[in-house]
Amino acid sequence: MSKKVAVVLSGCGVYDGAEIYEATLVQLRLDEAGVEFQCMAPNTEQMHVVNHLTGKDMPEKRNVMVEAGRLCRGKIIDMATANPNDYAAVIFPGGFGAAKNLCNFATAPNPNDFRVFAEPARFTKAMHAQKKPIGLICIAPVMAPALFGDGAICTIGNDDDPAANFIRASGGIHKACAVDGIVIDEANKVISTPAYMLATRISEASAGITKLVNEVIKRM
Repeated sequence: MSKKVAVVLSGCGVYDGAEIYEATLVQLRLDEAGVEFQCMAPNTEQMHVVNHLTGKDMPEKRNVMVEAGRLCRGKIIDMATANPNDYAAVIFPGGFGAAKNLCNFATAPNPNDFRVFAEPARFTKAMHAQKKPIGLICIAPVMAPALFGDGAICTIGNDDDPAANFIRASGGIHKACAVDGIVIDEANKVISTPAYMLATRISEASAGITKLVNEVIKRM
């Protein structure tokens, strides 16, 4: 089995794509551990484009994969071409792009209307069926119940966060977790950490992400 890890990105920038520090820290920790990885993203249009100075929408369109390529020096592939058999694990950094470009959490607060988009769902469900470890960071764990079924265990940090309520309403089990901690769903081989759901500085996000990456590698 290949020991390559898939890193799924959702654009570039916390408000409309992958959270840059989270995406970078994942790649750094994998590289420090000597683990090969491949970044990938859906080759689709972003939900919208946000001006990161003002927080306001911009009247333009951007491609998720093209933007995500900024986070990995252009070494990215279209998720539609990714074969789950070629990877030993998958990790999803967070950022609002995970809630906007990988699923519709940002626009579907009712779990009955929630869905993970086609390519992230296809790839991740196939990895899960092969019992490969899956890392979910920041807001990405909201996808866990839809991907892994009722009883999926994960964290986004605070137990009273609206996203935690959404996880429970979707059939998942939310576990409160400190910023530097992780939650492990042993049955589903899913590891999650709050990162910037709680972090106020990059070092805080780094502590939990380091633990998550280490646990993913241990289970490969």
